Amino acid sequence: MSRARQLPSGAWRVQIYLDGKRESITRDTEDEANYAALELKLEHKRKLENVTVGEAIDAYINARDEVLSPTTIAGYRKIRANRVQDLMDVSIRELSQQTVQDAFNREARRITRRGKRPSPKTQADTRGLLASALGQYGLQFKITTSAAQKQFKNLSMPDQVWEAVKGTPIELPVLLAMWLSFSMSEVRGIDASDIKGGILTLRHAVVDVDGERVEKSAMKEYDRARQHEVPLCIMALIEQTDAWKAGKGKLVTLSGQAIYKRFVRRLEKFDLPHMSFHQLRAVNASVMLMLGVPDKYAMERGGWRTDTIMKSAYQNTFSPERKEVDKRINAYFDGVIK
Repeated sequence: MSRARQLPSGAWRVQIYLDGKRESITRDTEDEANYAALELKLEHKRKLENVTVGEAIDAYINARDEVLSPTTIAGYRKIRANRVQDLMDVSIRELSQQTVQDAFNREARRITRRGKRPSPKTQADTRGLLASALGQYGLQFKITTSAAQKQFKNLSMPDQVWEAVKGTPIELPVLLAMWLSFSMSEVRGIDASDIKGGILTLRHAVVDVDGERVEKSAMKEYDRARQHEVPLCIMALIEQTDAWKAGKGKLVTLSGQAIYKRFVRRLEKFDLPHMSFHQLRAVNASVMLMLGVPDKYAMERGGWRTDTIMKSAYQNTFSPERKEVDKRINAYFDGVIK
């Protein structure tokens, strides 16, 4: 709270900060201004004592429902419903560094119904949401937690994966992910009209939010809106789709759940280690590492770039060097398929 200052009008003003916002109290006398400011701070404190962590998160989510993407909001609501639940009914004024530390330590050790522990990314997302929600109320203490260690999993070789899915409805989406390093949402967002002269330009992403199909008209990050030359093997599969024959529409019409479940069943049938669909991008990254692809081009193909690298490299997407990289990768996967 600032000291009371007299204005040119003769009145007295005191400025205080509540929930990170500046409030001005003006009264006829200095004592009245100071008293009103203290009274407002006490009233605000009493209100905060009745706000729980869960309510703070709800308020943060509701305030941004029209600003953030549907998938981000859905992710926040999932965290609210499932993560660090022993904090949700605690008053935000009762929180301490140790309280939060203990809650996240327990969360890191918790085993989910699928027999897994929360991933480092899930823990980081939870910490970020909590910090932002508490920041609304002027609580800026640093949240330090012991995140779960990253669990490395065995990845199947590309020829094993292809053998498991060839000739099935998920052969095209799997090859798009494993060969061209597309995510599930990117695979589902590809339209027949996105391919011109053998070049595929990513323009859309399709995700499922609360069971509803949602299409994004632009990629989340500029460096994810990338281009790829379509290999002949994949083009042959694309030409068999209804969308290609009609000249418009999504090449892959299966839902994300349908693709994932079919993918897992095929892996099980061929006695291969469990993989998420997203790990096909890791297979692609491993292939590029094995082939000695320079980081610049590996990151460019997969969209794994900072803004600085993106701005310096994106204009060279189809430089002679990048084309040579694509040829080497395509030759490798051609060998796998044939």
